[in-house]
Amino acid sequence: MPLTKFRTALEAELAALEGQGLSKAHEHVIVRVHRPGGRVGTRVFLEGHGDRPFLRMNANNYLGLSTHPRPIQAEEETVHSMGVGPGAVRFIAGTFQPHVELEEALARFHGREACMITSAAYTAVLGVLAALTTPETVIISDELNHNCIINAMKLARPKERKIYRHLDPADLERHLAASVGSADCALVVTDGVFSMRGDIAPLDVLQRIVERYDEKFPRGAVLLVDDSHGVGTLGAAGRGAEELTRGRGDILIATLGKAFGVNGGYIASEASVVAYLREKNPLYIFTNPITPPEAAAALQALAVVDSAEGRRLIAHLHFLTQRFEQGLVDLGFETISSPHPVVPLIVRDTERTRELVRYLYEHNILATGLNYPVVPRGEELIRFQVAADLTVEDIDLVLDVLRAYRGWRSGTADTRRAG
Repeated sequence: MPLTKFRTALEAELAALEGQGLSKAHEHVIVRVHRPGGRVGTRVFLEGHGDRPFLRMNANNYLGLSTHPRPIQAEEETVHSMGVGPGAVRFIAGTFQPHVELEEALARFHGREACMITSAAYTAVLGVLAALTTPETVIISDELNHNCIINAMKLARPKERKIYRHLDPADLERHLAASVGSADCALVVTDGVFSMRGDIAPLDVLQRIVERYDEKFPRGAVLLVDDSHGVGTLGAAGRGAEELTRGRGDILIATLGKAFGVNGGYIASEASVVAYLREKNPLYIFTNPITPPEAAAALQALAVVDSAEGRRLIAHLHFLTQRFEQGLVDLGFETISSPHPVVPLIVRDTERTRELVRYLYEHNILATGLNYPVVPRGEELIRFQVAADLTVEDIDLVLDVLRAYRGWRSGTADTRRAG
C-alpha cells in the first residue's frame, strides 16, 4: 500500500522518541474532579486508578475557575439558548452576542480600546505576527520565548529574525540599533511570564527601549507581549506582568484557558490595530471562534477575577506560591524566585527528573518533568504549578513528599505519603 514506507519512517521516529524518554503519548486521562472541601483542595481521579485521588500540581487553572459555579452556570444556560457551537467562522455567520460582550469586557479589563477573541492564544500569536510582518520587518525575540512565538516567526517570513539574550534589555537594544536603516519596522516579542521557569519580563524597561527606537524605523517599533501565564495571576488585581512591572505592550496577547479556566485566546490593542487584524489575520478569519457557551463562561470568569472575590483568590494564590517556594528552599532544592505560581524545581539531570516525577506520582501528586529539548541540557526541571483551589495543607503535603524523597535518596527512612 502507498503509505507503507512513509508509515515505517514515522514509526521509527516514534520509537526513537520513546527510547529517549521524550514521547508525550502517555497521557493521564481524568475521569472526574472533586472540588475543594475544608482543608482538602481539588482532587482528580484518573482512568485505571479507581478511587485513588491525585493532587494536581501541573495545571494552568491558576484560580480554580474551571469549576467555579458562575462560569458553569453561564455555559449551561448559553448551551440551551444558543447551542454548542458557532456554526461558522465569524465573518460568515459565527459571531454571537457573548463574543462581542466578552471582547468589550476584556478591552476594559486591560485598559485597551479594543479586543478580539481567537480560538487559542497560540493561534493568536501565529496570526498577529503573520499579519503584521512584511518582507521589510525585523522580528526580535527573547531567547526563551514560548514555542508559539518561535513558530510564528517562521510563519511570518520577516526580512530578519533576531534573538536577544533572556531578560537582557541591553542585548535587545543592541539588536534594535543594528537593525536601524536595514528594516522599516521592528517587532519586539516577549512572553510576559516564561512558562517553563516562572520568571517575568521587565516590561517597563522593554517599553522604554522600544519607544526610544520607534522614530528610527519608518513604520515604527512595536512591543508585542504574550502574557498568557501572567494575566489573572500577577498583581493584586490580576492584570498580569503589566500590572506587576508597570510596563505596557503595544499589543497584548493572552489566554482564556489558564487563570480564567475556560478556553480560547485574545488580542488587545488600539482600535485600528484590532480592526486591521480582523481583516488580515488568517487564523482569525478562517478559524471558528470559541463557542458561544465558552464565551459566556469566560465573561463570568472575567467578572469573578475583576471583583473582591477575585482579589481574594489572587491573594490566596500568592500566599500559597510563596509558601511553596520557601518550602523548596528550606528543603535545599534549587528554584527560581518569582511571585508567579509556576515554581520550578531545578534538577539538572534527565534521569533524576524522571525519577522524581515517578516518586511524586506514586505518592498521588501530578507534576510535570521538563527535559531536553523542551528545556536546554543541564536545565532539566520539574514545573510545579500552584493554584488557588489548593489549601495550605495541600502545599505542606507536597513538601512532605519532597522531604521524604530526599530521605529516600539518602537512605533515610521516611514513609509519609500523600493522601
